[in-house]
Amino acid sequence: MMRRSTLTTGLYLALLFLSGIAVGVFGHRLYTLNSVNANANPRNPEEFRRRYVAEMRTKLKLTDDQVARLGPILDETRQRHHELVDKHRPEFKAIQDEQVRKIRAILTDTQQADYTDMLAEREKQRQRDRHP
Repeated sequence: MMRRSTLTTGLYLALLFLSGIAVGVFGHRLYTLNSVNANANPRNPEEFRRRYVAEMRTKLKLTDDQVARLGPILDETRQRHHELVDKHRPEFKAIQDEQVRKIRAILTDTQQADYTDMLAEREKQRQRDRHP
């Protein structure tokens, strides 16, 4: 009876050890994927476009001619998108300004100073993301 108990305990310990290895490998893989994605800035339009074209080329098996014809389509779409954003920028700004005003109304004086700093830092980060 004692031998069977020792064997069972040994098997449980081995299973626990192997489970730990599996969790470690999964965690490392997840961490590595997130690190790679964080380094390649998806907000960078050129990087997004490069990835998008590469994905389409691979998944759809596009020919070189199709890839060449895809470029002007993406250029036109980008231009139209920029025009729409520019047209509605004042409305977006008004909504953002209203949000800031409402948030400031619920903050203490100390919090408002910190909020001003936070907004300035976010604006710097946004500028860095737009113009890397």
